[in-house]
Amino acid sequence: MTAWDIKPQGVQGQLKVVGGHAGDLEKALNAFMTHLSEAAQAAGTAVPGTAASTPLQGPVAPGQAPLSRSAMGPVAAALGQYAQERKPQLKSMAERIQAAVLGAATATNEYVEGDIDTAKQAQNAAKSVRLDVLKDLGAGK
Repeated sequence: MTAWDIKPQGVQGQLKVVGGHAGDLEKALNAFMTHLSEAAQAAGTAVPGTAASTPLQGPVAPGQAPLSRSAMGPVAAALGQYAQERKPQLKSMAERIQAAVLGAATATNEYVEGDIDTAKQAQNAAKSVRLDVLKDLGAGK
């Protein structure tokens, strides 16, 4: 244990700070997606009003959306493509935050229990964003 010098209370305090910021980020991203969707809906289309929807014929099961779809204009299409292109980066950001928090918590818990090998595994899994490994390490506790 001489190579590690962890103060568990300090780690706990920092995890609370990070958790608070992660919650703020989640709220901001949810608001962003809501506003992006609203902007796409408000952008309108490049077609006359009567052609702004595509009426489709056929039965619709109760509680299901109608088959008719509103036409999508170029701005809405661009916003949708922007959101789709950013999805991997947003997912990666969330996974990195989760890996950092889980890795720090698991490594610290293992350090406190004297299991330096498992603590090192947790640290390495956090660096590699291996959420599956981190969840397995934490599941045994």
